Amino acid sequence: MIMNFIRRAPIAVMATALAVPVYAADITLRMSTPASETDQRSVALAEVFAPAVAEFATYEPHYNGSLIAQGSELETIASGDLEMSITSAQELAQFFPEFSIFATGYVHQDAAHQVAVFNDPLMEPFRQKVEDELGVKLLAVMYLGQRHVNLRQTKDELTVTSPADLAGVNLRMPGTDAWQFLGKALGANPTPMAFTEVYTALQTGSVDGQDNPLPTVVDAKFYEVTKQIALTSHLVDLNYVAFSKAVWDGLTADQQATVQAAAEAAAESGRQKQLEKEANLVSFLQEQGLEVYEPDLKAFRDHVQAQYAGSDLAASWPDGVLDKINALGN
Repeated sequence: MIMNFIRRAPIAVMATALAVPVYAADITLRMSTPASETDQRSVALAEVFAPAVAEFATYEPHYNGSLIAQGSELETIASGDLEMSITSAQELAQFFPEFSIFATGYVHQDAAHQVAVFNDPLMEPFRQKVEDELGVKLLAVMYLGQRHVNLRQTKDELTVTSPADLAGVNLRMPGTDAWQFLGKALGANPTPMAFTEVYTALQTGSVDGQDNPLPTVVDAKFYEVTKQIALTSHLVDLNYVAFSKAVWDGLTADQQATVQAAAEAAAESGRQKQLEKEANLVSFLQEQGLEVYEPDLKAFRDHVQAQYAGSDLAASWPDGVLDKINALGN
């Protein structure tokens, strides 16, 4: 993938350099995501972003990885074949290893902390590098939720108290290096797998579990094929609204301002609904027969952060950035 990026990067840069203003009727914003139509991020973009830009652009979402395979969206934007996606820090870390800091366990504290970090000057070098080298503009940060461990085993069969309890557990994680490292840091055996394959894998026992926020567990109906959720809260997960820099440069200043505001409004709408949804889902999942409980969070936090210390991932982090991130929290 890196080699593909290297070959395609000049195309993205050239497209940006040659961009000219486009006419309203010519703008179609195709958005590719592996998420479903009912996922809160998808809903927020459809209900808030789309009408906000409707005067000059048609928003055209494609769900469940139906247009572009998960993990290939950024390259496709860079090559000029896609206008928008929802991307993760883990995916960006494949191109820019320093982005792994935003995918590190127990770094972001909550949804508000995510926004503070994204809007802080510390983020500017990260965002600028993505624009300059990949031709992708990061418009806003979307709160995905706190990720927890969701297993097929009952609590009687396996009670998760500390990372040691996850030894030998085949835990589905996305396939990037940053995700796989986090899975190992949690104590599990991370198994790479596309999101669209997870339900069947849980159903058949190909994997023992998966990690996602509670709204995703419900939206994807993982509760139908699992028995417990250990509230590890190991990652306050995020996505970025990724937008083609070439398309951006072809917009008028007013259109750019509208797109930016629309992305921020959609992110805020999704954030508030996701927070509300998370707060109400524990009882729902318990009603579905799942055991939901909190393990020893200090044991998990200490273990996970120790795994990152001195790792190759941490070596890519700019000096002082972690301290700045921590300073923006509680």
